[in-house]
Amino acid sequence: MSQNLNSVKGKAKALGNRVLVTEMNFGEQKTRSGIILTSDNGKAHGVHPRWGKVYSKGPKNTDPYNEGDWILVEHGRWTRGLKIEDEGEEIVLRMIDTEGILGWSDEEPTEAILGE
Repeated sequence: MSQNLNSVKGKAKALGNRVLVTEMNFGEQKTRSGIILTSDNGKAHGVHPRWGKVYSKGPKNTDPYNEGDWILVEHGRWTRGLKIEDEGEEIVLRMIDTEGILGWSDEEPTEAILGE
């Protein structure tokens, strides 16, 4: 009998050189000047890199970013989200293809990323 697993409780840990991220934005975005950009996910102009916050980094990953830092990920180089409950808070985790990481920042990005 198969079971549909879409939510788990507890702390998740990345294995090997993998990276788990949270807080990837697929909805509306707001620029620093206050302009609201509607969701573009699934549309041609929505094909662009996205920022994600590092939740867990595998023990074999020697890249310079750490948990809590932000990484910029090439479009489509992440898995579908898995909801977990961590310390009473529900978050969505995605595994990142480390070959698709374009850059990182120790500060949360504040500007919306626009496709070309």
